[in-house]
Amino acid sequence: MWSALGRLVALATLTVGTAGVAAPALAAATTDPGEASYKTYCAACHDMPDVTRAPSRATMARMSGGQILNAMMTGKMTAQAAALSSKEMEAVAAYLSPPRQAAHDWVKTMSCPAQRRTPNLAAASPVGNFGFDPKNRRNLSFAQSGFKPGDLSRLRLAWAIAFPDTVSMRSQAAVVGTTLFVPVGESGGRLFAFDVSDRARPCVQWVYEAGRTLRSSAAFGVRSDGRAVVMVGDAAGHLHMVDARTGKRLWETQSGLFPTSISTGTPVLVGDRVIAPSSQYEIMVGASDAYECCKVHGGVVALDAMTGRRLWTYRTMEAARPVRDRGDGQMLWGPSGAPVWTSPAIDVGRGLVYVGTGEATSPPAHRNTNALIAIDLATGKEAWSFQATADDIYLSGCNRAPVGRNCVPATETVYRDVDFGASAVLAKRPAGGDLLLGGQKSGAVWAMDPDRGTVVWRTDLGAGGPGGGVHWGMAADDRRVYAPITLPGDPIPGQDVPAHIKHGLYALNLDSGAIDWAFHVGPTCPPEQKAFTPYCQLYFGMSGAPTIVGDAVITGGIDGRLYVVEKASGRLLWHYDTARKFDTLNGVDGNGAAIDNASIVAVNGLLIVNSGYGQFGMGAGNVMLAFEAVP
Repeated sequence: MWSALGRLVALATLTVGTAGVAAPALAAATTDPGEASYKTYCAACHDMPDVTRAPSRATMARMSGGQILNAMMTGKMTAQAAALSSKEMEAVAAYLSPPRQAAHDWVKTMSCPAQRRTPNLAAASPVGNFGFDPKNRRNLSFAQSGFKPGDLSRLRLAWAIAFPDTVSMRSQAAVVGTTLFVPVGESGGRLFAFDVSDRARPCVQWVYEAGRTLRSSAAFGVRSDGRAVVMVGDAAGHLHMVDARTGKRLWETQSGLFPTSISTGTPVLVGDRVIAPSSQYEIMVGASDAYECCKVHGGVVALDAMTGRRLWTYRTMEAARPVRDRGDGQMLWGPSGAPVWTSPAIDVGRGLVYVGTGEATSPPAHRNTNALIAIDLATGKEAWSFQATADDIYLSGCNRAPVGRNCVPATETVYRDVDFGASAVLAKRPAGGDLLLGGQKSGAVWAMDPDRGTVVWRTDLGAGGPGGGVHWGMAADDRRVYAPITLPGDPIPGQDVPAHIKHGLYALNLDSGAIDWAFHVGPTCPPEQKAFTPYCQLYFGMSGAPTIVGDAVITGGIDGRLYVVEKASGRLLWHYDTARKFDTLNGVDGNGAAIDNASIVAVNGLLIVNSGYGQFGMGAGNVMLAFEAVP
């Protein structure tokens, strides 16, 4: 429910009150038990989101009390809330989010008429997973999108739909024909099927209730028995397979490897196997002295598409074991880490699955941390692994005093948190031959030989860091790869970063890695925008995965601005500020804010954009926007 970094920095709230004031004194200053507990255990991070990057009070006020209580009792905040009784947790939830009636009646009023109620699944799926196709190229033709040349330079808002109890529109829709399969995890853990055959009057075909917060984007596929299915992962590491025609659950299974596993990357259906990555949130709780750190790692599983039965499991490392006494008689465990929160690229010809991994969370830093890895599709065996940044042991909170016992000394770690956040892309060089492309939070774009796992070229687009570099994704065509930069970061030894690197979008030549063009952005932070993206003077780079439509690249900023640029030159064609309130078709209060993760698809002449990402101190929002060409 909350971002990795946001949950992480909140860890210190177990032992630290608001900066400069002792926690007991704060607790005594109020008579509201929920407010007292909040100030004692939570305020140090959540009242300073611009510094700690934790979810702000305003963001949490938009969540339901049940969401907040769930996170403390059984979810991502259990370690942070360990000192609270269940009654105190309930009081905190009530204080942060006073009871209200969720506005879910809109689903009934927007239900499709009988003739539009069943999805037409005969058409091909132009957006079947995170990367649209198995190669993760995020590339749509004009024909697939329903647009024509020139349309994308003259867009207007067609409609907006808002989702209650939602602060982050993190999940991308899958597209089949004129149906959008849209997970909105915070809005009751729901997966929606929207029909957009009438561009002006979308309607709801069915709603799937997951019973948990959905986290991944949606994937679509057709099994060998002819059944069309939608797949999505949740915050507890479960994978749901749903009948695409009816919205009925076919099966649900645990695809995670540990109790603290989560599903972030989007699953892919390959034949009768579902390939599902496994991430983890130990990075968010490991800095607490109360936590026995660290034993969890990432991986990939293959599941039988008919039953959900696990066929093979790939683990990024061996099981953790005691490494040393951390100084208080408790053991530090390792290796751990290398979560896989990228969405897999599938190379059917080579029979390989490609994923990227994240940092280590305890020593020793395993060779598969911050790595690109090829896995045999049939067996789950590792084919090759390339580590881009070694010795990156990272727990959020270890850079703040007092340093916890699970934090390793600076001599043992580069402490950068430079995961391969962008899902790997399989592309073809104009000069001939395939490339595997990886985008790293270090700011580096890597081009690899997919057969051997050796470097063909590398281009540094800044020095990146925990919230910077190439974050969620890239897009590619037959000439270039398009990489957004969230934050260039400060230069570090060993990286050759040109002085002209700034926030923006970079087009890299597939043959050489040279920068063909760059589209730069700067802060635009008028008062009306700041109301929705409070730190837009600091957070304005591009973190979400871009999308190619015809001759344009479409990308969004974490300040809420949406850009359409010419693919050949980087020339700005059109832009729009989504950080605002919207009148919505369904009557739910809605606003846009930060655009992040995977947010942009196109179907039937509509550009669909999710706006709102109330994490990392960015702007909370809850709208799905549709843009159409001006006639």
